[in-house]
Amino acid sequence: MNATRKGLLYLLLTGLAMLFILPFAYSLYYSLLPLQFIDRIVSVRHFTLENYRLLFESYPVLRWFGNTVVNTFCIVIGNIIIDCMAGYALSRLQFPGRNAIFVAVLATMMIPYQFIITPVYIQLADLGWIDTMYGITVPFLFNSLYIFMARQFFLTIPKELEEAARVDGLSREGIFFRIMLPLTKPLITSIAIFSFSGTWNSYLIPATFLASRENYTLVVGLKTVKDLMFERMNLTLAGVVLLSLPILIVFLLLQRHFVEGIAASGIKG
Repeated sequence: MNATRKGLLYLLLTGLAMLFILPFAYSLYYSLLPLQFIDRIVSVRHFTLENYRLLFESYPVLRWFGNTVVNTFCIVIGNIIIDCMAGYALSRLQFPGRNAIFVAVLATMMIPYQFIITPVYIQLADLGWIDTMYGITVPFLFNSLYIFMARQFFLTIPKELEEAARVDGLSREGIFFRIMLPLTKPLITSIAIFSFSGTWNSYLIPATFLASRENYTLVVGLKTVKDLMFERMNLTLAGVVLLSLPILIVFLLLQRHFVEGIAASGIKG
C-alpha cells in the first residue's frame, strides 16, 4: 500500500472514530454545564459537578451501581467458565448426541429473546426469583454465541498438545485447566467484552424482572430519572456518562486482545 492510499485510509478511519466519539463527547461536555448552557458552546470556566452531585443526592445511584456491578461480574465470570467448558466439550470430547447438541446451540442463536421472555418470567415466578438478583443473573450465566465462539477457538488448537499432556499423565480436567485454558486469553477477552457490554447496558431484562426501586440496575434506574426529569437534559446526560464510562474503560483495557480473539474464534469450522 503506497503512502497516499495509507494516508487516505488513516484519514477515513480518523473521521469514523470522530463520528463515533462525538455522542459521548457531547454527553460529557453538557453533563458538566448548568441547564441554561445546553446546546451552547461556552468556556470551560462554566464547568461544574453540580449535575452529578444532584444525581447522587436525589437518587440511590450508588445502590443501582452496586447492583449492576454484582450482576455484570457474575454473568461475565459465568460465561467465561461455562461457555469455555461447553465449547471445549463440543470440540474435543466424543459422546453420543454431540452434533445434535451443537445444532441446538446454533438454533437458539436464531431465536430473539423477546420470544421466550414470557416463559422465562413464568419459570422465575415459580422459583420466587422475580424482583431478585437471582432472576437477572442465573438464566444468563451462559450464552449460545459464546459457546459457538469457544468451540471454534478450541478447534484451532492442535490436538498434539493434548496428546502430549496425556502422555505426561494429565487428566481431562488437568488438560483443560492447565493446557487449554491458558491458551484462550483472546477468546476470554472477547467473551468478557461482549458479556460485559451486553449485561451492563441491558434494559429489557432488569426492567421486566425487577420491580423494587432499590433493586434496579443502573440503566433502569437512570431511565426512571430521565422519565421524571426529562426537562433537565444536563442531569440526564450526567447519567449517560456514568453508564458509558465503565464500558469505555473495560474496552480500552482489553482491546489489544479483542481483535485477535474474534479472528481466532472463526478460523476453523
